[in-house]
Amino acid sequence: MDRTGVVDLPLHGGSAPYWLVKRMKSLAHAILELMVDEYGVDGVIERLADPLWFQSLSCVLAYDWHSSGTTTVVCGVLKSVIEPGEFGIGIAGGKGKRSLNTLSDIEEIGTKLGLSDARIEELKYASRIAAKVDNACIQDGYQLYHHTMIITEKGEWAVIQQGMNPVNRYARRYHWLSSAINRYDEEPHRGIVGFLHSHVLNMTAKDSRECREVSLDLVKDRELKRLYHELESGIRLKMKDKGQSTLFNFNTMARDDECVPPNVRLPRRVNWDALRIAYENQPSNFEELIAIRGVGPATVRALALIAELIYGTSPSWRDPVKFSFAFGGKDGVPYPVDRRRMDETTEILRTVLREAKKKIV
Repeated sequence: MDRTGVVDLPLHGGSAPYWLVKRMKSLAHAILELMVDEYGVDGVIERLADPLWFQSLSCVLAYDWHSSGTTTVVCGVLKSVIEPGEFGIGIAGGKGKRSLNTLSDIEEIGTKLGLSDARIEELKYASRIAAKVDNACIQDGYQLYHHTMIITEKGEWAVIQQGMNPVNRYARRYHWLSSAINRYDEEPHRGIVGFLHSHVLNMTAKDSRECREVSLDLVKDRELKRLYHELESGIRLKMKDKGQSTLFNFNTMARDDECVPPNVRLPRRVNWDALRIAYENQPSNFEELIAIRGVGPATVRALALIAELIYGTSPSWRDPVKFSFAFGGKDGVPYPVDRRRMDETTEILRTVLREAKKKIV
């Protein structure tokens, strides 16, 4: 039975207090040690890639049950207590500037875990394309600022990344799992949690498959000058029952009583150098197209809207968001953190693990 619903992740100010972070680290280490022993490294990343399980872990660790810090603090705590040599798992990236170190982190972790150079390069690509998809293919108004990749000794991985909406000051979290991905450009997520919106350009949806194919054809088969003319000149088109005369008058999927947000409007500026490179490279699929440097949200959106306007291949505008206390929360919600019970539970888990290992011996 699938679990669905909505998890709100509002921006909360301040930082986690030292006394709580210290206990979070101790409890997280005990939980991870027990989980690796019980489920193995694959079982651990499968659970971390589950949005609801991750949310539950945050609650168990006594952090906010629904704030944006749920993602950044819990991932930071896990990264600080997970040592590849001990667990067979490593965590790359993080929040803000730390996310810029993801590729170098992957190299270091891959070396410690004994992964081949080829596998390490595959992990780097997976990290980049996951960020590119959530930034360019799902245009929901959230700007990515946190990117974490969990890597196992077997070379499997999970990605947890988060974006912030500057208007409503809510966060959105995206979960990926390598073993659950068939294609990077079609419904690759294990789950996405956040505030639900009515207008989201989702080029990863199965319903967007034809629109992706036409977008690719626009880049590969049409003369770049003609495509440029169609977009920049606002060419007049004969459209039945549309009532618009130019591309710039076109607001897709908007009802008369709704205001179309910027992230679903036709952009007036597109990276034509990137499109020229795409034309020269002749990408064989949509994934190869978006992997090209410079092909960002504006380019993807422009191609999708032109494909819909001229050829009638509509992309999906349905928000892909799905899915929301053991010791209380740091802000006293639903009640203050019970420090003594949290410490006792940590010690109980450690004791259980020690006794289990004795029986095995």
